[in-house]
Amino acid sequence: GQVRCFRTPGGHRRFAEADLVALTEGGGTDGHELQTAAVRRIRRRLHSSRDGDSWYEDLQEDAREALRPLGRRLVELVEDYISTSRRPRRAEIEAEVDEIGQTYGDMLFERDTPLLQAVQGFTFFRRSLDDTAKQLAERNSLSVEEAGKAREVIAGLADRVLFGVIGAYDSTESSAGDHAQAGRSQAGR
Repeated sequence: GQVRCFRTPGGHRRFAEADLVALTEGGGTDGHELQTAAVRRIRRRLHSSRDGDSWYEDLQEDAREALRPLGRRLVELVEDYISTSRRPRRAEIEAEVDEIGQTYGDMLFERDTPLLQAVQGFTFFRRSLDDTAKQLAERNSLSVEEAGKAREVIAGLADRVLFGVIGAYDSTESSAGDHAQAGRSQAGR
């Protein structure tokens, strides 16, 4: 539990290099406040009956297991993005966030999850992440400007995920439509 890790859809484990360095240097893995708080908030909301989000109840356990590591990695990336001002690193993070959105969409589409249900799940996680950012801004006494910037960054990265999810549905449906159209064209010859 001292080193963050996530599993790729292929089952491989990925570790944050900074955590390994911090552990070997005896510094521990402090500083991941956003990630820890967000994961706790999401778990609490998913298991409370007051939210009543049927999108989650409708997901099969294998889908939940496959999506969890992507969610954890996404929160790590958001935290890394907020803490860095280096352009090359931010571009890397944005590319990985785009890839995660596409992977979410592909996985949900393959499991016949309706797009509406996928977007409902996305908004649940986005709201949880935003609420966590607000809470941490208050706890850490960030200025209104700093808190606003952090929330803006989170919203921008979340938008990238949403575009990736929708893009996955569009590209998969469009390629299925192209195949059906090609089949109809050949049958007409």
